Amino acid sequence: MRERERERSRERENANLVRFGEEDEQQQQQVEEKLRSCKKEVAMQPDYKGPEVALVERIMQLQTLGADVFQASPSDDYPSFWGNLYGGQLMGQALAAACKTVDPPLQVHSFHSYFLRTGVDDVPIVYKVERLRTGNTFATRWVSGIQKGKLIFSMCSSFQRPEDGVEHQKPMPSAPSVDEVESWEELRKTANTDPRIPLEVRQKLADRKAMIMPLEVKFVEPVDPVVPKVMAPWSRVWIRSKGKLSDDQVLHSCVGAYLSDWTLLETALRPHGHLPGRDDMRILSVDHSMWFHRPFRADEWLLYVQSSPCASNARGLVFGHIYTQSGQLVMSSSQEGMLRRVNPEATQKSKL
Repeated sequence: MRERERERSRERENANLVRFGEEDEQQQQQVEEKLRSCKKEVAMQPDYKGPEVALVERIMQLQTLGADVFQASPSDDYPSFWGNLYGGQLMGQALAAACKTVDPPLQVHSFHSYFLRTGVDDVPIVYKVERLRTGNTFATRWVSGIQKGKLIFSMCSSFQRPEDGVEHQKPMPSAPSVDEVESWEELRKTANTDPRIPLEVRQKLADRKAMIMPLEVKFVEPVDPVVPKVMAPWSRVWIRSKGKLSDDQVLHSCVGAYLSDWTLLETALRPHGHLPGRDDMRILSVDHSMWFHRPFRADEWLLYVQSSPCASNARGLVFGHIYTQSGQLVMSSSQEGMLRRVNPEATQKSKL
């Protein structure tokens, strides 16, 4: 009797194994079929590349070296200005370093910065943060940007815990919609083929490597890039990051600092018929301040209204107000820069 029961139990077990094996095989076939259908869907999308991080967001990423010490590494696809470091990159990265040392509820409301030396774009930058004060409502941080062992940039930034209060703002000036304005890249392409430019120069411009732009820029009042005319010291620019950014207001504030340096000093050159990059003018940022009024997204179009009240003693002063498309004033900026006429004879080395 016991042997018969054992044989029956073995038969039942074998039957179960066969059934389970068939179910596993069916499940495996279903899984493989799903995988094949997914591959077909992807193959039908030739432009599919998967999620990508926007260039300007990668520029804001820092490596932690120690307590309140961070490093930004160079990359070949970052914008290059004849080997010099873009000032907005220093401001955005320094602000990112400062933000890493404050509690998340506190948000940046202002910073004041100085460009002490010209940085280069192929060497890492170390940002050292000093915690000047941490209170219940406000916090203050001092950031030093160091390259090749030398201090090239300093920033004092202030943070505040959000609270209710009185509100008013300067109304946004009227401006053509974004769709009505030609992009900076299209204007540049047109300028490179302008018949007023000598053929030899046009060939050099065609061979020149195009700058990789982390921002989308549209000038409402573009300057003639070939023969710039005298214009009023006032400018309106639509601007935003190229590519979608992560949903982090800290990141958007840092990108706001980055884009605030773009085109600003050019406004001070408009009354004098000059363009940045010309051999007869040397242009460098000296200081830059910002105030953050309200949360915003830097990957949505912003209207940057700029005005230059004064230029003297080889310096130009520019103020800026940055609005959302709905008319909210979200940031204000001010910058003074060096606008120095270059005398080719004076730059020659002395024979003595």
